Amino acid sequence: MTSASNSLRRARPLLGTFVEIAVAGAAPMEMNAAIDDGFAAMADVHRLMSFHEPTSDVSRLNRHASLEAVAVHPWTYQVLDLALELHRRSTGAFDIAVAPALQALDLLPRVAGGAASPAAAGSAAIELCPDCRVRLLRPGLTVDMGGIAKGFAVDRALSALRRRGMTQALVNAGGDMAVFGHDEPVAVHIRDPGNPLAVLYRSTIRNEAIATSGGRIDPMRAAASAGSAVIEPRSRQPVRAIAGASVRAATCVVADALTKIVMIMGEGSTPLLKQYHASAMFIAADGTVQATGDWPEAVHFAA
Repeated sequence: MTSASNSLRRARPLLGTFVEIAVAGAAPMEMNAAIDDGFAAMADVHRLMSFHEPTSDVSRLNRHASLEAVAVHPWTYQVLDLALELHRRSTGAFDIAVAPALQALDLLPRVAGGAASPAAAGSAAIELCPDCRVRLLRPGLTVDMGGIAKGFAVDRALSALRRRGMTQALVNAGGDMAVFGHDEPVAVHIRDPGNPLAVLYRSTIRNEAIATSGGRIDPMRAAASAGSAVIEPRSRQPVRAIAGASVRAATCVVADALTKIVMIMGEGSTPLLKQYHASAMFIAADGTVQATGDWPEAVHFAA
């Protein structure tokens, strides 16, 4: 067991949430440098993939890629490639082109000069070209990577910590969490999707990632959920049948994206989860808790 004097934990606001990084087993100077690199990697992901940053790859794609192929960072290209793979394998349930629907619901800002509508084309109209270039094949298509980029940022932070020689680490980004090197499983507390300030149940992870999606918090009613920001691509409306989902996977980017698919498809997502060696637990709108058959433990409800 690592002693408290041989560990370090820091937090800072990033990615629209608070991000916590904890490491252990090295000298204080080395641990501080590793955490700095972890935060820097996550900040780079935000700079590249934020819908809100006007100079991000995502914003440049939304402005110009329907006119010509736009060069993006290899990380952005990698996440887009995974997003399109998930779009195909989920028969359209995972769709990073639902930004117009989120804008119509005032969950994303309107883009100056944008002509997108909730009926705009989906991810099938995104083309990945050689040399990390991307085209949007239909005018009005608007990309938002908010459903996958945070998990990718967690993975990049873990990679930065490994490069610094850390042998034990935890990265937690507001519902997206991954760990490695711990002697004992790490406890994870899952929020109640109907009351985001309350813990519904407890789980554990070890050398893996877990991500959770559910109701967003209304700042005017802190103890109540303001509804889902996960959009069902065909109806272009927020998901209502499932209130929240947690997914465990080898990487956080996969876990993050799969939570949206589970919320949309429910039990129908089981074959896709198996393809990614992932497992899920989800909560229906009526409070019923279900899990895929390979969820590794019984649900331990919080007191």
